[in-house]
Amino acid sequence: MVKPATKWLRGLLRAGKAQQRTATKLAKVLFGPVPAKPKPRKAVNKVVHKAGAKAVVKTVAKARARPASDAPAALAPFATPLSPPRVRKRTAPPPGKWLAAHYAPLPGRRLPYFLYLPEKAPSAAMRTRGRPLLVMLHGCEQSATQFAEGTRMNRLAERKGYAVLYPQQSLRSHARRCWKWYDKLTQEGGGDVRLIVGAIEQVAARYAIDRTRIYICGISAGAGMAHIVALNHPHLFAALGLHSGPVFGAGHSLIGALQVMQHGAAARADAAIDEVLARHPAFPRLPTILLQGQADKVVRPINQTQLVRQSVRVNRLPADTLVTAQRLPGGAAGGRTPAHAYALHDYQVGKDVLLRVAQVDHLEHAWSGGDASLPFNDKAKPDASKMLLDFFSSHRRL
Repeated sequence: MVKPATKWLRGLLRAGKAQQRTATKLAKVLFGPVPAKPKPRKAVNKVVHKAGAKAVVKTVAKARARPASDAPAALAPFATPLSPPRVRKRTAPPPGKWLAAHYAPLPGRRLPYFLYLPEKAPSAAMRTRGRPLLVMLHGCEQSATQFAEGTRMNRLAERKGYAVLYPQQSLRSHARRCWKWYDKLTQEGGGDVRLIVGAIEQVAARYAIDRTRIYICGISAGAGMAHIVALNHPHLFAALGLHSGPVFGAGHSLIGALQVMQHGAAARADAAIDEVLARHPAFPRLPTILLQGQADKVVRPINQTQLVRQSVRVNRLPADTLVTAQRLPGGAAGGRTPAHAYALHDYQVGKDVLLRVAQVDHLEHAWSGGDASLPFNDKAKPDASKMLLDFFSSHRRL
């Protein structure tokens, strides 16, 4: 009896050490210090001799050893793309205006953001009501500009006449630009939630925006944050989109955040929504689209399963809600237009699809149909940006 017990204890210790190593990786992403700025290179005088001329003194910078990779291996897979990006092909930017601004309600409280305004003339309806506004929240290790380029959302927005707002988490707030979706105060509507809502209100006041057609979406930590913002300000948004996002209402600590990303939060999924509904008794319907890669090992698919439960609950969908399912095939391997197969489920009440669930085969932790020359993007379809705008276009906040 001693040997089996010893083996069991050794196995338990090994499992504990493995969990500790994984938690340490996540800790460096979620709570890691701001990377130190590189020291300026020391200038040295170098004598260069030219044939038939006097010696010439040039000031050159002393070479400094560079690491093999800008992202430490200890952060993978949280802080590095799952596959190396391709060499970028420069393409002409969309023709609209790309504006940089910030929202700063108080000294020391500042949220930078970028805004895309289409060049295309607004339709007759938009001239009367204003343009729709899409709010896009990036993930960890991304900037707003990288997110815009990777998703190609501005190109679609140009064609459809949408303004697009990209709030950007500051490095001062988080060293990896992560939105703090795991923080309890943030989940209750504090922290960055107020800054994001303030930026939306600022843009809506400065430009001709249709207040009945404001939408919010994001990927990964940005999806977690988009969900929090929408749940705390449901009357502001006409619909919500979450790509590879964690379930709402759990985490609250380092180990808790890791647990959510890997295993979801079954014990909190329903209770977290009930707490939201208790704070907002007149909570309106919140149409939602959920996209998830089935090969995602960073935010695993169990999170989408629990997000479905939360959306059904927050929208108070009846037990006899019509659910339609379809399976869309992928493209031929190695073809010009690669595409992953995916399943689509629509939850419909009357004529309205209040919940759309897309489960994409073989997709890892990346934006589906994005620019694969940038991290956290997969070039294979389905095109997540198009799916989001198609879903949003059928919803308006009444």
